[in-house]
Amino acid sequence: MACGVNFWTIPQPKPQSSYSSSSSSLKPPLTSQLSLLFPNFNNSTLSLRLHTTLSRSRLTKSHSPNAPPPHFMVMASTKNPGEALKIMISGAPASGKGTQCELITQKYGLVHVAAGDLLRAEVAAGSDNGRLAKEFMEKGQLVPDEIVVMMVKERLSLPDAEENGWLLDGYPRSLSQATALKKFGFEPDLFILLEVPEDILVERVIGRRLDPVTGKIYHLKYSPPETEEIAARLTQRFDDTEEKVKLRLRTHHQNVEAVLSMFKDITVKIDGNGSKEDVFAQIDGWLTKLLEQRKATSESLAA
Repeated sequence: MACGVNFWTIPQPKPQSSYSSSSSSLKPPLTSQLSLLFPNFNNSTLSLRLHTTLSRSRLTKSHSPNAPPPHFMVMASTKNPGEALKIMISGAPASGKGTQCELITQKYGLVHVAAGDLLRAEVAAGSDNGRLAKEFMEKGQLVPDEIVVMMVKERLSLPDAEENGWLLDGYPRSLSQATALKKFGFEPDLFILLEVPEDILVERVIGRRLDPVTGKIYHLKYSPPETEEIAARLTQRFDDTEEKVKLRLRTHHQNVEAVLSMFKDITVKIDGNGSKEDVFAQIDGWLTKLLEQRKATSESLAA
């Protein structure tokens, strides 16, 4: 079947990433699926912590505080839903991953899927997955990989993700998670890794401050508060210290190396030490190239 790339020049609405609980029922039962994938389900390592105060803002948004965000009026699409783009993106804390996810979804219309967002949505909806996750959270424990994998699997199976393609944000974080998704048939066309020197990452993190009144994220160096009044009320996250961020970076590097072993043939490493526009230009180049290759292949088959 021939497929191509269509381009619109009218503004497209930002894809909705909300998760509908109506699709959360599983057949066969969830526990059966989990036991098939993970024989040691009850004793498995827990890897995802619930961050109830997670902010959607990212530091890289503030590197050019006076520059307006780019506005893309082009959305890429394929006629055949099976040919929709499937992208995974990974990056260390403060690498600018959140900002790049916004720019990617804005231009390409992919469904943005973040495991933490799914977790909170499932718990709020009271779905099967959410009820299982809540049991661990109420005990102050981490949510098992197996439950989160099922959440991601169900979200990627919804019609909007199948038709428009998806952008999996910061997941999988381990080889076991990547293997589980592969068993369900979810593999990316491209694995994007944002690389930023550790000293820059540490500087970005320890300089972050939160305005508890507005929820806005500032940086003492790159995006200082506008007034003394705001500066006086800024707070710092408890884990935004040099010691804690270095520990988080070590954990990230260990995990991402294992995941890269599975996706090494489709991994592109992006220099994240620049403005958000420069970083996105690199990513955009790879995604454009991927679409052009697909178009050329489909035209060749149709000829």
